[in-house]
Parts: sequence; structure tokens; C-alpha cells
Amino acid sequence: MKFDSKLLALCVFGPNLLGASAFLVKGPQKTVSQLKSSPVGQGVGQGIGQGAGSATGSITKKSNEATTIWDEATPVTVQGGSLKTWSFPNPVMERCHVALRTEGRPLDADLELWQGPDNTPMKMRVYVEDGGLRPFGAIIETPRGPNTVAVRNIGQLEFPMETIVSVDDGSFTSTANFQADSKPMTIQGGALRTYPFSPVVESVAVCLTTDGRPLNTRIELLQGPNNIKQVMEVYTEDGLDRPFFAVIETPGSGNVVRVVNTATVEFPLTASVEPYVVSDDAASMAPIIGGDKEGSIIDRVW
Repeated sequence: MKFDSKLLALCVFGPNLLGASAFLVKGPQKTVSQLKSSPVGQGVGQGIGQGAGSATGSITKKSNEATTIWDEATPVTVQGGSLKTWSFPNPVMERCHVALRTEGRPLDADLELWQGPDNTPMKMRVYVEDGGLRPFGAIIETPRGPNTVAVRNIGQLEFPMETIVSVDDGSFTSTANFQADSKPMTIQGGALRTYPFSPVVESVAVCLTTDGRPLNTRIELLQGPNNIKQVMEVYTEDGLDRPFFAVIETPGSGNVVRVVNTATVEFPLTASVEPYVVSDDAASMAPIIGGDKEGSIIDRVW
């Protein structure tokens, strides 16, 4: 019996003939020069870089045009105390991008995902002290449509906000690839974890999942002792089917992200909190909190 030489080589060496790059999943980039060219980037924080089109790891390259989601889509103004809905009847859509901002006033909103009559598989409460300095952006999973995203401005009439809800066209970074590139940590029910960040970190990506159980959590951005700048309270009936992914703006210094699992001990969650945009043009003469830098003492002028 004769065997073809190519078939024999494939049987002996297996996938090594294809090269290691055939199985490499590329994670999100984390430098300003690469991220600011992303169309998602400055809408959900500052940028997402070269993201993956789906959870299977297929990479979609973006154009080099420095555009943002606020330039590509027309925002809808939601007045204080009013409700706006965005319906997606096409069941093919798997996720959408929600972006909220104000002109510098506080942002207080309720976000809900509706799927069928009296079925709300995901709820979110968002408060931001300054919606212009720290715009809110998140990816909402919408499997098995049709789905409707409802945004309610629960602030007063004097605090309107601009809202964009757009379909994921395949250029966003999936939660699966983000977790593959990060270091997830398990947070038991009733426990909390804090993540301090350097002043050069301009935004932080937060991804929360479970093993299929409900997800109840509170995410806070602190800048100084007991100085809360942003709060997100999230509920998802299935943290595996609908994970939570958002990018939090962290301008200035002393930023700490705190993740609290508000569920009982039977419902742990997995958290991935990583720097998303890191400034690559930080001034070398900028003041350093603490006074020391790389082992040397910085002279002070009194």
C-alpha cells in the first residue's frame, strides 16, 4: 500500500506544518498611538485598537482614519425624566454599543435590555459625576433577538444627555478575546477587589462574567479617599451568555477601580480589569506623587 508523501507528512507532524501563528488569538492593543485610530475607541473610552469581530477569534482590521462613534452616528438627546428605546428586530445582531455623555453635567441613567414581553435579562444603573470628562460606553450582548435597548434619563430636567446606540458591525473587541489577553480574577459573593492605576493610564477596560449564573455587581471609580467619580450597578440573568464589558475613563491621578460582588456567596464572578489606553507621551518632568522616580529624589522648589 502506498501513501502520498504530503499526507504522510501531515499525519506525522500534525498542525506544526501550519505554524504557530495559525492558532494565535490577537488581543487588544494598549497604546494611545494604536488605539486612537479606532472608530469604537473614543466612544467607549479612548479606543479599542485592533479588535476581534467575533468570539471565535477572527480579527478585523480597522481603517487608520481618526474617527469616533460620536462622529459616525447622530446622538439622540434624552431629556431629564424621559425614556428612549432602540429596537433591533433582526435576530442576527449579537451585540450593540451604548455610549452616553453630557456637556459636563452629572449623568444619571437606567439602561435595560428587553427581550420579549416582561422579560428584562439585563439592567444597568449608571451615575457619572462629569459626563463630559468621563463619557460612558459599554457593549451589551443581544443574543437571540429581537431585542430592545431602553435608556432612561433619571436625572432632573436640567441634566439632559446625549445617547448613541449602534449595532456591532464586527469591529468591536469581543469579551472572549479580551479575557484571553488579560488576567481574570474570581470574586466571591459579598467580596470586593480594588485595582489601582498609574496616572499614565487614560482608560480602563472592565469585563465581568460568570459560569452561567446571574451576575450582580457594583463597579466604582474612585479618585482619592471616598471620592466616587463613577458608579455602575449591573444585573444580568446569565453572566456567561451576556457578559458585561465597558471602558472607564480615568483622567488624572489616584484612580482606583473597585468591583463589588453584591450577590450571595453562591454566585461568584470572574473580573478582568486591565489598562486599556496608556499614554505614550507622558512628560518626563511631570510631578510624581510621592517625590521619587526611578530611585532618584526630585528637587523641590519651596
